[in-house]
Amino acid sequence: MSLALEAADLGIPQTFNVATHFVDRHVLEGRGTTVALECGDERVTYDHLFERVNRVGSALGARLGVRSEERVVLLLLDGPAFAYSFFGAIKIGAVPVPVNTLWKPADYRYVLNDSRARTLIVSHELLPQIECIARGELPHLEHVIVVGGPHDSFSTLVAGGAPHLEAAPTSRDEAAFWLYSSGSTGAPKGCVHLHHDMVVCAELFARRTLGVQPADRFFSVAKLFFAYGLGNALYFPLAVGGTSILWPGPPTAPNVFQIIERHRPTIFFSVPTNYAMLLSHPGTVDLSSLRLAVSAGEALPPALYDRFKDRFGIEILDGIGSTETLHMFIANRPGAVRPGSSGQLVSGYDARLLDDGDRPVAPGEIGNLWIKGDSVCAGYWNQHEKSKNTIEGHWIKTGDKFSRDADGFFWYAGRSDDMLKVGGLWVSPVEVENTLAEHPAVRECGVVAREDRDELVKPAAFVVLKPGVDGTPALADELQQHVRARLAEYKRPRWIEFLPELPKTATGKIQRFKLRELARLP
Repeated sequence: MSLALEAADLGIPQTFNVATHFVDRHVLEGRGTTVALECGDERVTYDHLFERVNRVGSALGARLGVRSEERVVLLLLDGPAFAYSFFGAIKIGAVPVPVNTLWKPADYRYVLNDSRARTLIVSHELLPQIECIARGELPHLEHVIVVGGPHDSFSTLVAGGAPHLEAAPTSRDEAAFWLYSSGSTGAPKGCVHLHHDMVVCAELFARRTLGVQPADRFFSVAKLFFAYGLGNALYFPLAVGGTSILWPGPPTAPNVFQIIERHRPTIFFSVPTNYAMLLSHPGTVDLSSLRLAVSAGEALPPALYDRFKDRFGIEILDGIGSTETLHMFIANRPGAVRPGSSGQLVSGYDARLLDDGDRPVAPGEIGNLWIKGDSVCAGYWNQHEKSKNTIEGHWIKTGDKFSRDADGFFWYAGRSDDMLKVGGLWVSPVEVENTLAEHPAVRECGVVAREDRDELVKPAAFVVLKPGVDGTPALADELQQHVRARLAEYKRPRWIEFLPELPKTATGKIQRFKLRELARLP
């Protein structure tokens, strides 16, 4: 008997617009004066959120001609404008596409063209990343709406919209939004998520696993463009009428501690890399408001769990999800943590561990993880073969290898491909290798994972130089800066090592397992 629940099992009707569930419902049920969003000194009530979502949605449709199913790319820092734009687009039946604010112009050019979006809403701080792309390279883009700064046009858009808006009669099974997930070759893949997906995640993980309540205050280090952060800081709090604390700036330890002490969140979401950063920050901080701390994005080392609990008295609930499944499908429970494990299956999902021949593995043995659940995306936009190879019927291949113990706890054992998870974000070794290979000193290179002193994965590059070039520390630094200038910072190799040649198979393929062995050497 399947453990997975379908949207209909959760009472989601066939005709359903998810913006009404997360926004309109609270006004109708009398929570209009409750604060929905806090960002710095700004407080946004549910009444205000409802009005702004309506104004943005109506302006997108009436003034800009955005039509049903049309994509609207959101290149936005975390803040109220993200919520207004995201749900405003959904309410008129359009499809918002939040994108990574850490990318480079080439990534944005790819996504704008792949999605064929005519409209882009962008934070003024990120506008230069778009302005350096020649308009001739963006044949579909017609409208660029800027949030904030000297060229703000978002305020005008909002002011011109109607405060009342009838939701488009969408289906629970039609596209509501896309999220791009990095591909194994570096080209992002557009995961098409449906109107019911956020409700499924909010019910199964936020309500049933974490036990979130209307009085909870949510703060997420993971940003809203990230599938993990979108749930943590937007639709989880809105699912229960709670409050989201948004922060548009970098999640440095001083910033995070200051926000926690000032805004007093009750639930804190982060990633292992950030937990390690918080632990390295000296001094006394007050985390007494927190009742839950959650981690995802990469495996949480047991030592980090122990150090955080010893210092702050708070257990970290580690888990695993993906952009394709939208949020967590395996997680530790409050009061039932097994350090080093990813936890147990989230109620409403089903799992299989299969060998390379798709046969079930014995308990305790490592297998490829398949997940079944109704928050899985409908497929990848414009990538038919990839969709077929990843999603089979009700099941999706996660690409992760796990074992499961007798108590049902899942233990991470690595990837079935060469992708790296760095600070909760995917990194393609091929993309980094191709970028390094553009440097005139590099003949060839290989990039693999290496653990830092906190047992967290970072990229390490092994480089073979062209004849006559010396592998000096200065050159290693130059190669790191070369990557930093072309790719997002989290993709930069933290270590550069020079080799006379790369280990290869008889057919000339790089033997990454040998590079991984070198990376583990002291």
